[in-house]
Amino acid sequence: MRIAVFSAKPYDETFLAAANQPYGFDVTFFEPRLTRETVSLANGFETVCVFVNDQLHAATIESLAQLGVRLIALRCSGFNNVDLISAQRHNITVVRVPAYSPHAVAEHTLALILTLNRKIHRAHARVREGNFSLDGLLGFDLYKQTVGIIGTGKIGIEAARIMRGFGCQVLAYDVFPNQECEQLGVRYVDISELLGTADIVTLHCPLTPKTHHLINAATLEQMKTGVMLINTSRGALIDTRAVIQGLMSGKIAYLGLDVYEEEETLFFEDLSAEVIRDDVFARLLTFPNVLITGHQGFFTRDALQNIAETTMTNIATFARGQTGPNVITAESAS
Repeated sequence: MRIAVFSAKPYDETFLAAANQPYGFDVTFFEPRLTRETVSLANGFETVCVFVNDQLHAATIESLAQLGVRLIALRCSGFNNVDLISAQRHNITVVRVPAYSPHAVAEHTLALILTLNRKIHRAHARVREGNFSLDGLLGFDLYKQTVGIIGTGKIGIEAARIMRGFGCQVLAYDVFPNQECEQLGVRYVDISELLGTADIVTLHCPLTPKTHHLINAATLEQMKTGVMLINTSRGALIDTRAVIQGLMSGKIAYLGLDVYEEEETLFFEDLSAEVIRDDVFARLLTFPNVLITGHQGFFTRDALQNIAETTMTNIATFARGQTGPNVITAESAS
């Protein structure tokens, strides 16, 4: 089995090479993202291994099929960047990593909440300059705050567990309520009640046509003035322009993002010597109450090891002609 790994960073090579030792697959690492322009790099490979910002649209998948690719192995849980209908039409199997470390993303969510609340990033910068003034650093107790969690899959449950540990009242919205979450003392409500009640709203749902721009001008209007909004799931869950208006009006008092809807040309790259040409993103950076990290919620040793091992297991299962549990199709995704 020949495998082409796209969007490969040094840490990908380290963990995937270790996970490949029991199998001995022929693995080639490519730094560029897989797009319509770079798809020719997959020539001669049976499998392409891709990440969140690779673009597997219909035209790209058609080209992959013509090149002889039979498997798309996602090393992530989300699959919104893959045209599953096109893959099925061209008889290309798609596999993913449904759960690598829900703790990693849930804990990063908490890090954003605590940093925004206690303004740790601003305090750190002040102290380094010898400024020990506390003016402008006032926070609030998380204890007894109401946290609204949208999406209670594996990550959402861990986020609920953490927030309950802080003594928060936790509300949740999900089209499929989770009994495990209810056992933690979480109360399921409709999304309007959650948005209108929560002091902190955190997003943990997948990106689908139904959840695209779930947070928009209309849903922002339902939220409490001074709300904290956190997104560690997928960028396009949020209408960024509407959120900027919410920041300017004071509706949103704190915004924490680990994802951004146009991140594919920004995140995972060192652009420190370049001009950021995304005006919307640049506008976000001007707000003192906005904290952005570059899609690092998943980035722990444990998660990378789990991702690599599950990815290689998925590929090995396919190579044996078997259908594993992590195959994703248009029907199963709907």
